[in-house]
Amino acid sequence: MPAGSTLVADAPAGRHLRSRGVGRVQPTTTAELFFDLVYVFAVTQLSHQILDDLSVAGVARAAFLLLVVWWAWISTTWMSNWFDPASPTVRAVLTGVMLASLLMAAAIPGAFAGDSLLFAAGYVALQVGRNAAAACVLPHGHPLRDVFGRLVVWSALPGVLWLAGGVLDGDRRLTLWLLALALELAAPAAGYWRPGRGRTATTDYDVEGGHFAERCQLFIIIALGESIVVTGATASAAGLNPTVLLCLVLAFAGTAALSLLYFGATSEIAHVAMTRSEDPGRLARDAYTYLHLPIVAGIIATAVGNDLLIAHPLEPLDGVGAAMLLAGPALYLLGENLFRGRMSGPLKAERLTAAVLLLALLPLGTRLSALLLSAVVATVLTALAVAELRTGRHRAAAVH
Repeated sequence: MPAGSTLVADAPAGRHLRSRGVGRVQPTTTAELFFDLVYVFAVTQLSHQILDDLSVAGVARAAFLLLVVWWAWISTTWMSNWFDPASPTVRAVLTGVMLASLLMAAAIPGAFAGDSLLFAAGYVALQVGRNAAAACVLPHGHPLRDVFGRLVVWSALPGVLWLAGGVLDGDRRLTLWLLALALELAAPAAGYWRPGRGRTATTDYDVEGGHFAERCQLFIIIALGESIVVTGATASAAGLNPTVLLCLVLAFAGTAALSLLYFGATSEIAHVAMTRSEDPGRLARDAYTYLHLPIVAGIIATAVGNDLLIAHPLEPLDGVGAAMLLAGPALYLLGENLFRGRMSGPLKAERLTAAVLLLALLPLGTRLSALLLSAVVATVLTALAVAELRTGRHRAAAVH
């Protein structure tokens, strides 16, 4: 994911690379939006994975798969920040990565069973294939070629473990996959270290901050949109009686509040920080690559909770179901607060308080009806969003 900004600025731009320069705008392209469609499907698969196995083990497996899905998407986002999808070669690479992503996403329900090899092969193909293709299209001597050489090594080594785990079963598969994922997640923090060549520094990253922030915001929209789709489909299937309609309104209110909390002053401040930072690579790594994970996980958990609400509105949920309804928004708030803190300074006490309040309700979660519990969650989130709307504009204006 890293690139030497100083070196890249001094080197002639490759014909497959985006143009850099003062005043140049780097918009999200239709090729990138088309690529994102696969991840709409992947996020839906993850939600259904939890609903089909509503247990602690089932949630743990879904969390593991979410890490893999997110890593595939964010790694491709780093590439598309440098490479121009208007190039037919780059577009062909993105199309191939999209196909591999589709195979991986289709295999999610059976990733720990009969489709484990397909899941692993799809993931390895998109990671190694994308990095190798990028290295090949760059001219010799271009600094990015060395960068992608590092990326090929750091994706190929875990790739062996992914594929080996795909042909094993049980604890042996899980052990290899956990090690593979640990290597993948540690790579950016390790600066893609190579023997005799050391590691890269984030001050060398050639990141176009505005484009990177916009791409990650679009993934949040994907996750929130999937939540709306799952909730609406469940309500339609359940029959639109007054109780279901009330549940649908509450679920929508909570999801809308989550959207307002992210896309209000926070996203504006983050976008400005990325475009003005002297080290946007560090922010892209810390605040987006890593700290967006709990935000996305919180949205998916909230979607599961909303589905359970509509399916069983007048009954108390079991422990895992109640945790989805309460801990999902709490995880979102904690992740979003950490993201905001990394981008603009101190954490927001109001969001931390709201998250703690929701978590404090967990002991009561299995005693109250899902409808009452959801009403409390929607009230807390809506009150928090409304309160911040009153002050958000002023704080965003102060940054500008």
